Amino acid sequence: MSNGLPFPELVGAATGVGSLPGTDAREAARTSTGALEHLPFLPELPARGPGADMIGRSAGLLVELFAQTEPSGWRFADRPGRDTRRAHSWLGEDLDAMEEFTQGYTGALKVQAVGPWTLAAAIELKYGEKALADPGACRDIAGSLTEGLRRHLAEVRRRVPGAELVLQLDEPSLPAVLSGEVRTASGFQRLRSVDRQRAEEALRDVIGALDAPVVVHCCAPGVPLPLLRRAGVAGVSLDFSLLTEREDEELGEAVDAGTMILAGVVPSTERALAQSTALSDPAGSVQGVRALWRRLGFAPELLGRRVLVTPTCGLAGASPDHARRALSLSVNAARSLVDNPE
Repeated sequence: MSNGLPFPELVGAATGVGSLPGTDAREAARTSTGALEHLPFLPELPARGPGADMIGRSAGLLVELFAQTEPSGWRFADRPGRDTRRAHSWLGEDLDAMEEFTQGYTGALKVQAVGPWTLAAAIELKYGEKALADPGACRDIAGSLTEGLRRHLAEVRRRVPGAELVLQLDEPSLPAVLSGEVRTASGFQRLRSVDRQRAEEALRDVIGALDAPVVVHCCAPGVPLPLLRRAGVAGVSLDFSLLTEREDEELGEAVDAGTMILAGVVPSTERALAQSTALSDPAGSVQGVRALWRRLGFAPELLGRRVLVTPTCGLAGASPDHARRALSLSVNAARSLVDNPE
């Protein structure tokens, strides 16, 4: 079921995908809240190590399921260990810092967690195969994650009572899950594809049980837009450079149905930014967005209300200077969608 909660009313807004460089929670919170007036986000700092990485952080949110690092990666365990404790500790630091820098704040605030299918594709069962290979394990992950997210959202609301929360589920592995491209734990074979209806139902159940609008972020090619729309997402976040004109119709149907598009257009690495025109012309980085809007035939004045601007992916691999620059360029590009929609 869909929770039916709409995305907050924002105009000319930008946000980050989730991760930032460095290990200082206070500096990350200062960067996010300082750069992003309309939609700051709770930063992730994977440079701190296991438990602060995308998978470990979200594994720490699971209820009555525990994971630990092995030489092969993350694996489920019988009881909480050092990695779980670290994940909880670092998330607590991040929440402390966000609470400090949002005193008196009222408005939208985004938090991120890995979605059920990417978690299942990344974490191994105790006997060593990916959880994705076991339908029962996939159901357990989705249910545990749902309860963990309910608790997490309640904690963020307690600390930032003026926030209108948006939850982003990171599902970079979803296209591979649907197409049978996820490798087994050995790496020599691929796991069988997950039926699209089953994938959709699991996402719908998670989304429907939460009391915040949900955005799904996927920075891989082949984002399954109709599936996500049917699952009840309020928005879709994607790397705009990976879209093809073949996906115009699906994007148009999503926008028509009220789905927000979070367009990743500002390069997330220094090298890619140096090769783009975004530095000299932030408004130029959204030319492709304007062109798409024209092709879809939507009113220009709706562009800045239905499309948000983000970097193409997380910024953990960037320098602190580049991370701040990428967020600033995203803000400028978002404003240009309002000031010059055509």
